[in-house]
Amino acid sequence: MHEDDSACPQPQPQRRARGLLVYVVVAVLAATAGVGTTFAVRAINAAPAPAPTPTTQTAMNDSAVYDKVEPSVVDVSANLQYLDETAEGTGFVINAADGIVLTNNHVIDGATSVTVTPVTSGRAYPAVVVGYDLDADVAVLRIEGAAGLRAVTTGDSDNLTVGTQVLALGNEAGQGGPPTVAPGVISSLGRSIVASDQSSGLTETLHGMLQTSADIRPGDSGGPLANAAGQVVGIDTAAGNGGPGMAFAGYAIPINTALALAGQITARRAGPSIHLGMPAFLGVLLPDSASGDPRRQASQAQNGTANSTRSCLAGDTGTYTAVPAVIAPARGGALVDGVVCGTPAAQAGLEAGDVITSFGGRSVASARALSGFLRGDQPGQAAKLAWVAIDGTQHVAQVTLGVGPAG
Repeated sequence: MHEDDSACPQPQPQRRARGLLVYVVVAVLAATAGVGTTFAVRAINAAPAPAPTPTTQTAMNDSAVYDKVEPSVVDVSANLQYLDETAEGTGFVINAADGIVLTNNHVIDGATSVTVTPVTSGRAYPAVVVGYDLDADVAVLRIEGAAGLRAVTTGDSDNLTVGTQVLALGNEAGQGGPPTVAPGVISSLGRSIVASDQSSGLTETLHGMLQTSADIRPGDSGGPLANAAGQVVGIDTAAGNGGPGMAFAGYAIPINTALALAGQITARRAGPSIHLGMPAFLGVLLPDSASGDPRRQASQAQNGTANSTRSCLAGDTGTYTAVPAVIAPARGGALVDGVVCGTPAAQAGLEAGDVITSFGGRSVASARALSGFLRGDQPGQAAKLAWVAIDGTQHVAQVTLGVGPAG
């Protein structure tokens, strides 16, 4: 007899506010600078040049700006199925008729599904991941079935100057509801920053960033940075060091940059770092190696420790660093460090230590090559998979790729 599952509540995924990467400023691309505040940092490589005298700016009326921008703000909740978590961030509507929302890629990184909640209604809607740019940290979502959306008014970020007053809105701490606000000024332009997110392991370099003294906090990322006219001029993205003697600073992607990428994504034009839709997912954990030798791949695994466990991995695979204790006697291919439970790879019977030799009729030269194949494939696509097991036996199976984590 079957037990009644409704009598035993299932554990809920851990919720955490995502959206604020810790950044290191590595270069200065424009000779402007100023003061900065908020959050953590590790280093800075170059001191900014002295800031020019700011021009006269329109006085900021925080309440008026909030009233103009707030109806377009949404809370973004990313379901990180394979990490047993949900990540909370912010976004804003840029096309009300089509339900198009702009946010950061790192807000949805690792997501298998995304939910968007307009702050004015408090009603949650499923969102389609239209696409994202890995290098620029921009993602485009489409809300399904929502009515009464209002798009932001955007400004020209190319016309920003040091001293321009701004207001950052966001879903601070992932708490949801009415967005919090953080006033400040543009303190520098054209900054290059290196990003790292300890929770996801994501690391990236962003160029041409706006630096602001606005107190951007975790959960704010993906939110709008507006000027005194209530025009959105940037996407709240990060916080880090503002330079010697500047303590902390917030960073935002210029809206001109973000809108250009959003236009390319919504037009379905792929690019070197642009992925359209959700990626395909096989369910194997692979070393980041271009070597064709599976043993060399194992030795290159960072922080890897030998692990003889061959069962599939459930739960937080994001912290998994083990490499197989035994490796299949294959001369080349992609080493499988681990297999995620409930995925096509697990259903096919792959295990840690196996070596994948071909996929979809294509010979697999390395773990990195297999990753490249998967980036070009689509969820639901069928492919023939061949591998060598640790006992030397060869296997072939037909797999149907799943919907993989975004980012």
